[in-house]
This record gives sequence, structure tokens and C-alpha cells, in this order.
Amino acid sequence: MAGGLASPVLLWLNHKIGRSAKNIAPKEEIVHSVSRKTSIRQSLTLVVSVAAVFTIAGCHKKAAPPPPPPPLTNTAPAPTAQITANPTAINPGDSVVLTWRTSNANDVSIEGIGQVASAGTQSVKPAESTNYHLIARGDGGSTDATARVTVNTAAPAQTNMSESDVDDATFHQNVKDVFYDYDSYDVRTDEQAVISGDANFLNQHPTLKVVVGGYCDERGSVEYNLALGENRANAAKQALVTAGVSPDRLRTVSYGKEKQFCTEHSESCWQQNRRAQFSVDR
Repeated sequence: MAGGLASPVLLWLNHKIGRSAKNIAPKEEIVHSVSRKTSIRQSLTLVVSVAAVFTIAGCHKKAAPPPPPPPLTNTAPAPTAQITANPTAINPGDSVVLTWRTSNANDVSIEGIGQVASAGTQSVKPAESTNYHLIARGDGGSTDATARVTVNTAAPAQTNMSESDVDDATFHQNVKDVFYDYDSYDVRTDEQAVISGDANFLNQHPTLKVVVGGYCDERGSVEYNLALGENRANAAKQALVTAGVSPDRLRTVSYGKEKQFCTEHSESCWQQNRRAQFSVDR
């Protein structure tokens, strides 16, 4: 930048000095030469100072700072959740099937049960009225849903009841069905309390004979489900025998998938059909 300003000034000074030199007599050349050199030095000093001012001003000019980045926004969809209980009211010892479904969630849990899949079903046997609280969390936030199950107050046990007083309604009120997982005939851990209650009632009425029926849901062939139903009936019978009931009082039969308790095409319905049912053998 200094060279750009100095060149025109120097040309002008040279021009002026040249013109002055033509008008000076030889005898004055020495004096004039000293004066000219002093003038040139002063002019150069002025030019360099001006150029330095412009250079410094230009070098200290700061560029405007870039604009701040836009704030981050969460574009992930919010999770959804729903949970139902079937049935919503039971007697003590009865089972309930919970069915739940979520979306946009990577962390799903049910209080009292723990971590669960994003969708599914599970049979539970609450000892008292319970709220099953489902919580679903995802990148878009969290949500929850609740299903309440009411457990009715247990009726007083009838200890002085004779076998002739045990009709079908009374029998089924005291001897509960046992439910199974899909494609399984193992008596589940949560069904052991049912077996104990059933055996306790049957042992109080030692002359009662019982039919143990094995049932399956609608999936699979007729032949396969007949075999599966038989295995379920035998597993329930063996559980009662282990609990103290005489095997001579127990007869098994398989109904396979021919007698459905529920005809809807859903997991909650299929769970109701996967059972061993006890009836009075008359």
C-alpha cells in the first residue's frame, strides 16, 4: 500500500525539482543541492508516514464474526403406548392377560414386571387390586399408560360343605384352570399357586372325582393339538398328584383345538384357550 501512494508523489517532486534546477545559477548549486536534499527527505518522510497510517488502518480492520449456528431441534417422533387387561375384575387366584403395544420406543417397562418387549402379552395373577403402569421411552420423549385390575374380596371358605353340596359353580369357584405358554405343556411358575389352591380344595373333599381337560388355541393341525392337549392335561394331573391328590381320582382327556373358549384371532384370546380345565367327573 505504501508503494501505491509514494509513486505519484515522487514523480511530482522530481518534476518540481527539475524545473527549479533549470532556474538556478551554477554558483548557487551547492546551497540549492543541500536544500533540495532536505526537502526530498521531508517529502519522503511525509509520504511514508501517510502510507503507514493507511496500512495500519487497513491491517486492523476486523471481519464481522460468522452468525451463530441454528439451535438443534429434536425431530424424532414421540412414542405411543397402550395397555389393556382381560378381564379387568377377577376373583382371588384368577389370571389376567395383559396386552400392550408401543411405537417409537426403545425402552419399555411395566411396573411390577420389569423390562418388556415393545409389544406383547403376559398372564399375571395379582393377589390384590393392581395398576399395571406401562412406561415407553424413545428418542422423541416418553409416555405411559395404565391398566387396572380389580381383585374381588374372597368369600369365606365353606369347611363344612359335603360332596353333595359341591355343584359345578361351587367347584369352579374353588378349583381354577391352569394356563400354558404357546406350544408348551410345562406348568408355569406363576401357576403353582393355582395348583396348590386346587389341591387343597380337592383334598378337603376326598370323594370328588375330577376330569382334567387339555385345550389348545386354533393354530396348528388337529392331530398336533390333540397331542399337545393331552400333554397339558397330564402335566396338570401330575402337578395335583405332587400336591397330594390321589391319581385314582383324576381322569384326563384332550380336546385339542375343537372347543375354544374365545374365538377372536388375537394373542389375548389364544392365551385363554391354552389351558387345563378341571370339572367334576360325574
